[in-house]
Amino acid sequence: MKTDDRLEIRVLAAVVLALGMLVGAGCNSQADGVEQTPPPPRVSVADVVVRDVQLWDTFTGRIEAVETVELRPRVNGYIERINFHEGQEVAKGDVLFVIDQRPYRTELNRAEAELGRARTRAELTRTEAARAEKLAESQAISLEELDQRRAAAAQAEADVHTARTAVEAAQLNLEFTEVRAPIAGRAGRAQVTVGNLVTGQGNGTPLTTIVSLDRVHVHFFADEHAYLRYEAMARAGDLPSSRNGATPVRVGLASDADYPHLGTVDFVDNRLDAATGTILVRASLDNANRTFVPGMFARVQMPGSGTFSAVLIDDKAVLTDQDRKYVYVVEDGVAHRRDIQLGRTVDGLRVVDSGLSEGDLVVVNGVQRIFFPGMPVDAETVAMDPANDTAGALSSR
Repeated sequence: MKTDDRLEIRVLAAVVLALGMLVGAGCNSQADGVEQTPPPPRVSVADVVVRDVQLWDTFTGRIEAVETVELRPRVNGYIERINFHEGQEVAKGDVLFVIDQRPYRTELNRAEAELGRARTRAELTRTEAARAEKLAESQAISLEELDQRRAAAAQAEADVHTARTAVEAAQLNLEFTEVRAPIAGRAGRAQVTVGNLVTGQGNGTPLTTIVSLDRVHVHFFADEHAYLRYEAMARAGDLPSSRNGATPVRVGLASDADYPHLGTVDFVDNRLDAATGTILVRASLDNANRTFVPGMFARVQMPGSGTFSAVLIDDKAVLTDQDRKYVYVVEDGVAHRRDIQLGRTVDGLRVVDSGLSEGDLVVVNGVQRIFFPGMPVDAETVAMDPANDTAGALSSR
């Protein structure tokens, strides 16, 4: 065999071998493709929750005392005694400060003596006037002298009235040396100490402050949209009210996870603040257990709706496509996209205003495994709201 023939045979064999390898690789690839077809992704689905809810609007506010008094003296003098401990609860009428009473007691004694002298003079002039009346009947004295005695008696009566007024003023000044609590509540820091001179002229010297405690106010500001919504609800008769007809509120302090304190709205201002677009609202709260202290921060909730039936889902199920919200709903093992309109959050679940209805199964876990609508899925049913399966009035944010 010639050399050229042997070379041709070798090239042909190499080609055949290469073709065989390519065909084998293609077959193996097709076989591998069949074996690697992924199973449907496993997801968790839950029935939408349908129950009666009540929406609550949340505001921030401050606790304020119903009554606040800045105690000041009405007379001048030196502080002689302080009868309370700073921060102590005091009753209405308790004597808190005593100003040196000696000069005022002396003035009262002088005024009482002057009153006694005026009464004696008045008694004498009355007697002389009566005697003059009898003498005038027999023309034993002139009419001029009679008029003089009558005038003297009238002047003496006026002097008695003046002296009595001076006694009453001296008594008041003596009483004012005892500075009393005008309201019941908690006294603040004493701003003067024993021996200091205080004055009652002008604004007077500040002594201490007293705040009432049995009830407190919480002040907060509602925005214009909320105010208009409340007005519309009130006109329609849909605004919830307590037993006394007032709108209820719920209050939580900085240490509270929820809103455990109940109160009622007792005042709404008569105008909105044009700079902020808000209106002042005030609620009243019972403080018999002294939970509240004026100045505290408070979270306040007012009912933003009546009770209504709502569809609720877990926020984890919600996806975003530009400005649209949607979820995946599983029907017959296939995930379908459903565009929805969302409302507010209620006790950890989101209100769905439109797009879902009772009986829908929504994907709550594993949504990232669904790459396109219509994709088959392996659905496992779980509870939408395992932490709370009761209906009722719910909080919102």
